[in-house]
Amino acid sequence: MSFLTNLINGISLGSVYAIIALGYTMVYGIAKMLNFAHGDVIMVGGYLCYCAMSYLGLHPLVSVLIAVVGCTVLGIVIERLAYKPLRGAPSLAVLITAIGVSYFLQNSALLIMKSDPKVFTSVVDLPPLELFGGQLRIQSVTIVTVLACVAVMVALTFFTQRTKMGKAMRACSEDKAAAQLMGINVDTTISMVFAIGSGLAAIAGVLLCSAYPALMPTTGAMPGIKAFTAAVFGGIGSIPGAALGGILLGIIEIFAKAYIGTELADAIVFGVLIVVLLVRPAGLLGKYVPEKV
Repeated sequence: MSFLTNLINGISLGSVYAIIALGYTMVYGIAKMLNFAHGDVIMVGGYLCYCAMSYLGLHPLVSVLIAVVGCTVLGIVIERLAYKPLRGAPSLAVLITAIGVSYFLQNSALLIMKSDPKVFTSVVDLPPLELFGGQLRIQSVTIVTVLACVAVMVALTFFTQRTKMGKAMRACSEDKAAAQLMGINVDTTISMVFAIGSGLAAIAGVLLCSAYPALMPTTGAMPGIKAFTAAVFGGIGSIPGAALGGILLGIIEIFAKAYIGTELADAIVFGVLIVVLLVRPAGLLGKYVPEKV
């Protein structure tokens, strides 16, 4: 049963990575930038939910909604203040700005909430599912995390394929100048992408803190890096690739911790990424598009 337990835990952790990676891949696919502050938005979402439950005494579902709305607004503000003025700037300037926003969010949380870990109360309060006569126990937060990943994946696919805004996002991803000539407001479209990505980061932050209750100003740093790795692993810019990369990365990490050692788990995860990129530079589901110069 240990194999099944590790597999389920890997899928659960990978589902969190997948939700975060979807935010990375949407921003990169449309704005062609790497938003390294995305991992810290996860932390902000966790703190918003924690404060709503612990200080205001609100219901967990209401607290999650507050976290999603708060991070959505935060994503729009970050894009308008930090990234929009650099729309035509070199990619290195945007990258440095993203790192600066990341440090700003981390240190702001450190000043406001202090450095001591907060014990996060899980938003999922359901009994575990027992299988095989109680030999296999699946925690309720694990089930909710996987279901949330599937729901987000389906909703995003429908949104990008069937809605007017989703088609505008795909058009901007192909060619911003041509999309603007066709009457699409590129700035509004990019702001919407940041809003959706930040809202997903809040959901991921709440699920992550529910599974691993310690909440601190660096909560989203390592999951953010691993989710970015998952996005590259699956093919950055591809929504199915982000989901596949996240789940595979979670499974690899859990099995590495269980059968090899906790100390080497992260090294193995990044080592697998290097091997995959050597074989398929565009990622598992990514497409190589040659640029004409």
